[in-house]
Amino acid sequence: MMSQTAAVTEARPAAVVAAARRRIAAAQRALLLTHVAPDGDAIGSLLGLGLALRAAGKTVSLACADPVPDMFEFLPAAGEIARAFSGEFDLIVALDAADPGRLGALGEALPRPPDLLFDHHLTNPGYADLNLIDVSAASTAELIVEHLPALGLPLTRPAAECLLAGIITDTLGFRTANTTAKTLALAQQLMAAGASLPEVYDKAFYKRSFAAVRLWAEGLARIQLEDRLVWTELTLEARRAARYYGQGDADLINVLTSVREADIAVIFVERNDGKVKISWRAAPGFNVAALAAAFGGGGHAPAAGAEVAGSLDEVKTRVLKATRELLAADHP
Repeated sequence: MMSQTAAVTEARPAAVVAAARRRIAAAQRALLLTHVAPDGDAIGSLLGLGLALRAAGKTVSLACADPVPDMFEFLPAAGEIARAFSGEFDLIVALDAADPGRLGALGEALPRPPDLLFDHHLTNPGYADLNLIDVSAASTAELIVEHLPALGLPLTRPAAECLLAGIITDTLGFRTANTTAKTLALAQQLMAAGASLPEVYDKAFYKRSFAAVRLWAEGLARIQLEDRLVWTELTLEARRAARYYGQGDADLINVLTSVREADIAVIFVERNDGKVKISWRAAPGFNVAALAAAFGGGGHAPAAGAEVAGSLDEVKTRVLKATRELLAADHP
């Protein structure tokens, strides 16, 4: 079957949204997946849509190839997110994953491509049967909130709490350039449904495990700044020293973006599968999405990521060279 993609704007093809509603209405067992090294939007979208589907009477399995970051364990049903799945499903939904590879080993194990995709990444090619992609949305969670009514799904308080976490983390507390009046209006809808903005904000941004703070210390001890570029690395040894067992950087990249002398921030996370996870953050005027795509990743102009096979030193040398070239080309 030929896939259908809706660039979900005011001019979006109503047929694609209607087809998604019919697919959801007919489904009984749904599998929802999100990307490896999940962030707040990934976990919030996964849980928010999953809880809405359960409220509509569906049997829902939630899956992610990597563990849930500890700062999101407070969200309803976070403990139910599994790292494997079994059984048959009449609805498979991918969330916040810019390409099939971002689903990791779970994506490779799928019996077929996803039936439905929700995403807001510029580099997403639309790999599901039905693709709801809106690059103007500040988060995938925003996209889901906007479309719950059209999809025939209820907005419960637990779902609202998860979706609010997705929105506020991907917008860094409503501070990113793609935060719009619509973003704020949809967040208001979530608050009206019972989600507590102060509580979600506090737990998502200001509460960290001791291990996560130790990991920050390891990374900050290695921080470097050169020609408007700031970067650091998290080695496997650093993660062991901090006793941090998650797969990501515990949001250390957002600390690096606070360095006023830098236009681009990069963090390298050594993984035990022979790959290095790279995250870029850029000031307005720089596009790191194309840079990430060159390394097999993707994202947005100001925020992107990739996973590259190779040693930490080898990958770091290649990525820093390409990032310096981007800086020089955009601001010679």
